[in-house]
Amino acid sequence: MAVFGVQLVITMVMASFLQKLSSNFSFARWLLSYRLVHYLHPTNEELKTIAGVRDSSRSKGKKGRDRFTDQNKDSEFLVPKNLQMELDSAVVQPVELFQLQFYTEYQWLLDFSVCAVFVYFVTELYYFLLAPNDEVNLSVLWCILVIGFSLKVLFSVTALYFSGEEALGERSLCLMAGLFFFVAAMVVLITDENFLEFGLDAAYTSFNKSAYSFLENQGLNSSGPTSQLMFKLMLAVWCGFIGAFFTFPGFRFARMHQDSLTYCDKSPLQKLILHLSFLSPMLVTLLWVKPVCRDYLTHKTWPGMNETIMTPSVFETTRIVVVVVVVVLRFILMPRYLQSYLNLAPQKLGKLRKEAGRISNIDLQRMVARIFYYLCVVTLQYLAPLLLCLFTTFLLKTLGEYQWSSYFFPVLEREDQSFSTPSVKPTTETLSRADNDSILGTSQQFSLAMSSLKQVFTPVLYRGVFGFMTWWICTVWFTTSAIGLIYHSYFFN
Repeated sequence: MAVFGVQLVITMVMASFLQKLSSNFSFARWLLSYRLVHYLHPTNEELKTIAGVRDSSRSKGKKGRDRFTDQNKDSEFLVPKNLQMELDSAVVQPVELFQLQFYTEYQWLLDFSVCAVFVYFVTELYYFLLAPNDEVNLSVLWCILVIGFSLKVLFSVTALYFSGEEALGERSLCLMAGLFFFVAAMVVLITDENFLEFGLDAAYTSFNKSAYSFLENQGLNSSGPTSQLMFKLMLAVWCGFIGAFFTFPGFRFARMHQDSLTYCDKSPLQKLILHLSFLSPMLVTLLWVKPVCRDYLTHKTWPGMNETIMTPSVFETTRIVVVVVVVVLRFILMPRYLQSYLNLAPQKLGKLRKEAGRISNIDLQRMVARIFYYLCVVTLQYLAPLLLCLFTTFLLKTLGEYQWSSYFFPVLEREDQSFSTPSVKPTTETLSRADNDSILGTSQQFSLAMSSLKQVFTPVLYRGVFGFMTWWICTVWFTTSAIGLIYHSYFFN
């Protein structure tokens, strides 16, 4: 009995690639190198020349330790804020990326995600051609790891706003956002399923019945693992954390979107694509509103048509495809958004010229250099929500047992079958035969364990939970981006 088969070979090949070749062939490094332009901060000599500051270290003919002390004193000086100067630009080189904050986390996350996407689609092709029934889908493990890495990165980036004594406003905003989205999630979770069709009620019923049968077969008396209130409360807590993690990435994306629009005034097509990218998560949100999409696409018959536009299986697959298209679109536009972020350096210098007074040369240099130093942090704020949404959708498709081929082949509805699947209980004869051969016994025990888990964690449960998670990620990301756009448009500028 095959447990992993070909999938194990694919996993080992990609793991070897990550370990051996990722240092030389890194997609993450290629994406930022030679594609973006960053701005160099002016040197002390350039500032002194432009501002007309006299170099006292050269005028004084001191020697030894006194001269060294004078140079340290002269390393910081004041220049006018309205200094007329242009920043030099340079193409981002690979060697410059290693000094950036969070570069290691960015490279690992993106390279691992690319390998996970490759493993996922190769596994999907393998399942489509051969349709093995006795193998564990290892691509699910890759998806879970990417989701875990993305959440860890978001937590680390959010923790930056809690460090330092001057981060009181950022901490308060994160906490308020977390509480707000926690309350909003509780409101959403009690909404009628005829309006927001997540299928959470059916998911809980399936899980409760399956778990009760499993515990009963094991000789345990229980009314079920948990109540529906606790089930939805745990989801609401997760929603609150996602809202807190997505607050500053949403604000950052709104600022980059606003700046990107200023650089394509002469190209209406680029503006249209950018606006479509910004509004695309709202389209995903509407796909789970039953009166808006499902009723019109799968229930209503339009004039001149003998049947509905989509079957229910095609509609479910279409929602998954739309999420993937939205993620791909934003990933393609990522260099443009990152370049708009790097262009903040000359923008800040232009705003500084409008102010009166003087500024230290160190503060001026730090203001320019800080933009490039935090490039990987901004990239992770843009990338981590994308990966979180993409691989949650992959889990929804695989564990929910949806089919990519539903557009071409009719798929029978199997929603009611998951409630009445017979429980699997290992018999004494099976265990005695398994003891005769250790390898065969281990394989059979593992298969029995996986069969038992499949009876508890049914496709109906996965469809409800991961469908809600996908919808919530897209909804929160659009909400924070929209609030950030309003803030930057009417209060910040």
